Amino acid sequence: MNLEKNITLVDTAQQKVNTWLEGNYDEETKTAIRQLLETDQTDALNDAFYQDLEFGTGGLRGIMGVGSNRMNRYTLGMATQGLSNYLLKSFPDQEIKVAIAHDSRNNSDAFAQIVADVFSANGITVYFFEGLRPTPELSFTIRELGCQSGVVLTASHNPKEYNGYKAYWTDGAQVTAPHDKNIIAEVNAIKSIEDVKFQGNPEKIHVIGAEIDEKYLQKVASLSVSKEAIHRQHNLKIVYTPLHGTGITLVPRALQMFGFSNVTIVEEQATPDGNFPTVVYPNPEEKDAMKLAVEKAKAIDADLVLATDPDADRVGIAVKDLKGEFVLLNGNQTGSLLIYYMLNAWKKAGKITGNEYVVNTIVTTDLINHIAEKMGVKNYETLTGFKYIAEVIREQELSGNGATYIAGGEESYGYMIGDFVRDKDGVASCAMIAEMAAVVKDQGKTLFELMIEMYKEFGFYKEDLISITKKGMNGAKEIAQMMSDLRANPPQEIAGSKVVELRDFKTGQIKNFETGAETKTTTESSNVLQFLTADGSKISARPSGTEPKIKFYFSVNEKLEKAEDFDQVDQKLTNKIKAIVADLQLK
Repeated sequence: MNLEKNITLVDTAQQKVNTWLEGNYDEETKTAIRQLLETDQTDALNDAFYQDLEFGTGGLRGIMGVGSNRMNRYTLGMATQGLSNYLLKSFPDQEIKVAIAHDSRNNSDAFAQIVADVFSANGITVYFFEGLRPTPELSFTIRELGCQSGVVLTASHNPKEYNGYKAYWTDGAQVTAPHDKNIIAEVNAIKSIEDVKFQGNPEKIHVIGAEIDEKYLQKVASLSVSKEAIHRQHNLKIVYTPLHGTGITLVPRALQMFGFSNVTIVEEQATPDGNFPTVVYPNPEEKDAMKLAVEKAKAIDADLVLATDPDADRVGIAVKDLKGEFVLLNGNQTGSLLIYYMLNAWKKAGKITGNEYVVNTIVTTDLINHIAEKMGVKNYETLTGFKYIAEVIREQELSGNGATYIAGGEESYGYMIGDFVRDKDGVASCAMIAEMAAVVKDQGKTLFELMIEMYKEFGFYKEDLISITKKGMNGAKEIAQMMSDLRANPPQEIAGSKVVELRDFKTGQIKNFETGAETKTTTESSNVLQFLTADGSKISARPSGTEPKIKFYFSVNEKLEKAEDFDQVDQKLTNKIKAIVADLQLK
């Protein structure tokens, strides 16, 4: 191992490096490790080997490369073997079926083949997409083909160095309790690559493609509630970018099936490419990622800009403001508009009976709660993650109460209309956002003006987010310490407003400091803290489950009396968020 180079590794990394060099790993992998040793890449080796890449409640996500803490053939194989073992125990004496899809990331197709091989080697029937496909279609496919599980290879909107592995259950949702913990236990029980069956069985692997696309798109098309308005506004100018991802396979077709005939694709970003050459982060939340699409929209005087992330489950949009300038809407704004539009459309159609519901997460704007309440629709709040929104739908179905799910969403640009998919769906969301734009244009308005009408009716809610990244071996410890300090010494006042309520979703305790009342949260335990202040502000602290980050969410609100006051109130809310950030010393 060229120890004369004085490579000093932490004990766990040293042990794992020895195992990989001496074990039944391929020669290319061993050569890469030796090169790191010979070039004194101590930090790189420590980070790549100090731990096993954690199989969390959603699956795997990490940097690609050699090592136990990286996405590669071996970490994928061990994860899939563990999932296979759990499936075989959970569904004895029956045919087990899984579906597999992948996005446009580097190695996603090869990783998907490895996963298919391991499943098939364990006697599991595999439905394997012929090429890249959006994540929501994978969720649909599990339900459509009666699969017990499914996997999509994607790292969503992470940088190009990352890849990931998301596991799904029988209802097409990402795994939740008790299956998530049980699968993790089975994965952790795989101690050696010798336990993994890598040699696939081609007879068990069935290629799928166009036939599933058609069934999924028909379901998407069935969501439309304003066909007449689209017919009149079919020429609505839409600019769409898939940001080098899977959206190109289905979003343009979905828009066409809805009736839109004037869609311009951002050609520079139309070809799937895991290097994401035109962006640093392929994330529609990022202004830079939306730059080319907005420039195209300005050039052709478009009505609407749509962008999806690499696996097409998230959507970012740009619309014209009151001055005719394109502005980006955030996930809370777009999600609120979709709920506002859908509930009004259902009410107009006479479909609101009092047994309908919408769902959003605890870090999403409270504006959705107020809209639902006024419309006579139940609103459920869940922990962060679409698997929890899907869990609410599953619970409602099992209750037999006949309740109808309309829509749901989360602040991180994910929305789900209808329940034939059980994950956030960028394809269907693009189509519904375009329909919403067509309806308001038919009324002589813009989506921005619709948003102002919503704010005038329910209050101007403004949200923001700060992510603090803590990388490497010590990052997790630093994040844990930040949460520990907040619990031990919670702020009594934030930006001049008294903290009136503390919600600790880890302990399940809600404390009202004004009344002294203590109640319980209605969710399972999660490491999230929320502080509610007397002026109606809400501040949430939550470590990310997929990235080395801790996220702070801010929500503030004010009344908006008239449209002309928008800029003034917007600035006031911006200043309030800045004051909160400064008071909590987050920048």
